[in-house]
Amino acid sequence: MNFNDLNINTPLIKALADLGYTQPTTIQQKAFSVIMSGRDVCGIAQTGTGKTFAYLLPCLRMWTYSKDRFPQVLVLVPTRELVVQVVEEVKKLSTYMPLKVIGVFGGVNMKPQAAAVEEGADIIIATPGRLLDLVYDGSLRLKAIKQLVIDEVDEMLNLGFRTQLNNILDLLPPKRQNLLFSATITPDVEIMMHTYFNAPQTIEAAPTGTPLANINQIGYYVPNFYTKVNLLKLLLSQNEDMTKILIFVATKHLADQLFEQIETEYEGKAGIIHSNKEQNNRFNTIKQFQEGTFRFIIATDIVARGLDIAEVSHVINFDTPEIPEDYIHRIGRTGRAEKKGVAIAFITEREKENQLAIENLMNYTIPILPLPLDLEISDVLTEDEKPKVRMKEVFVKLPKLEESGPAFHPKKAKNLKVNVKIKYADKMMAKYGKPIKRKPKK
Repeated sequence: MNFNDLNINTPLIKALADLGYTQPTTIQQKAFSVIMSGRDVCGIAQTGTGKTFAYLLPCLRMWTYSKDRFPQVLVLVPTRELVVQVVEEVKKLSTYMPLKVIGVFGGVNMKPQAAAVEEGADIIIATPGRLLDLVYDGSLRLKAIKQLVIDEVDEMLNLGFRTQLNNILDLLPPKRQNLLFSATITPDVEIMMHTYFNAPQTIEAAPTGTPLANINQIGYYVPNFYTKVNLLKLLLSQNEDMTKILIFVATKHLADQLFEQIETEYEGKAGIIHSNKEQNNRFNTIKQFQEGTFRFIIATDIVARGLDIAEVSHVINFDTPEIPEDYIHRIGRTGRAEKKGVAIAFITEREKENQLAIENLMNYTIPILPLPLDLEISDVLTEDEKPKVRMKEVFVKLPKLEESGPAFHPKKAKNLKVNVKIKYADKMMAKYGKPIKRKPKK
């Protein structure tokens, strides 16, 4: 089947031809007719299978010109980088259509975005937080939304957007079409669909966890962080086919630590991206990587979700992820558009449990290669790798304290001050043992 066999209009056909696309992917083919029918849809597809076009093509096909200029289509994505990417994809597909698309995201001044949406837009691509800012500010009205698309919804929930998503869903017109696309469907996602969607039809391009056939996966058992660094340097120096590499690490701290170890040898060829980096820095890093200035970038999982970085030759899992699905998202950055890719995993002893979970999810065993003979094995450990000395806690049972009185001695009876009036006769009786009378005054 090619795109001409689908119910696609001439402007979209011409745009696809300009881009060099002739055949839809599996998820695009399956989703198009169902979305065109008006049903709510839950699309499950791995990264790299073309799910962005899977929802954009039918949405653009159903778009109609309106004088009101209020947005008809709302696309929610989890990251700023993904906003920019989807905006570019819409512009590519709408070359021959008189529509306007705007992307809005946090981390930058809101005033220019507010001014842009007030002028009008047909399609809004947004992160949840900034969208609500614009709605509450009065700059953006959602009354004309006909189609809502939530892309990478499981990642949104992981990033803490649950409340914002619920608020947005409550603000939208009740009569709308809901489209959800993700690589995994978690119980939280199912609850959201049950609450807000109208009997969505599930479209699955490939079972969750199925590794892409054109990705060659290999692994190395490595003892520690600094040996991983040495192995990475060795692979980079010995393999000229490693031209465009994504290196994934577990945390922002580890990303910075690895970058410090390797940047001097690859000055001007290495980049780093994580959520602590400024927005312009993140955009420039991705741009230089896409253009080939950077041979590799070190990244946390923020890049694994949705970003379409073309022709990534290798993905290196410097740290094996604890969440098995994250491994699928990571390796899905390579082996795209029918091209071959390589995914390499560095696995320490403590990460073997993660490896087992990943293999169970994929129903596939990652081949383990022996370490190169010329690899320098380091015996230096990071603070996290050093064995922790745990002191045995000894609980001493304290004796039960007996009940005791006040910490002073009571006064003798004769020293007690009591406000009692004593007669003179009684006082003399107590002193002399006989009554003593006072002599009458003369």
